[in-house]
Amino acid sequence: MNENPETPEGVASAASRFSDDEQLMLTMLPSIVGSAVAFSSKNGPVGTVKEMMANAKTAAAGAQTYPDNAIIGSILPHFEDRAEAMEAAKEMREQQLTRLKESGITSKDDMKAKAIADATAVNNLLTAKAEAGEAGEYREWVMSVATAVANAAKEGGFLGIGGEQVGDGEEQTIAEIKAALGA
Repeated sequence: MNENPETPEGVASAASRFSDDEQLMLTMLPSIVGSAVAFSSKNGPVGTVKEMMANAKTAAAGAQTYPDNAIIGSILPHFEDRAEAMEAAKEMREQQLTRLKESGITSKDDMKAKAIADATAVNNLLTAKAEAGEAGEYREWVMSVATAVANAAKEGGFLGIGGEQVGDGEEQTIAEIKAALGA
């Protein structure tokens, strides 16, 4: 029986299929992937801000892009009340910061390794507990975050003049995450 009326018929709600830790990992992966891509190349402060904004904007757009995806819908809840949404976001941020601190990330290489490890774990989780279509959409969504971050600012050059749109470090990071995620 379908417990969540917003979930497509015949698909169990994501909350019933995934533990709290698994839900947190699914929620955090787009942000971690975006950060790993952003930190994989040298970028000035303006470029970094552009990349972090692209990370947040593309991750948040997942609910509109994949409105029938139970996994994405469960980790990007819709709140009618702005105060409730802000409180939920604050709580999630605290959980994410705690998890990142526990990971001991101190460098861009640590962040990349964390993104690859989490992408591998999520791939295994999706393979075990998700339907093929929703898993594929989740993977597309995560990779869209990586691509948006890479394209948000030019790498190299001076004041946005010259340089390249996607640097070698970003391309390599995206390729490694894509392979780990099974995308």
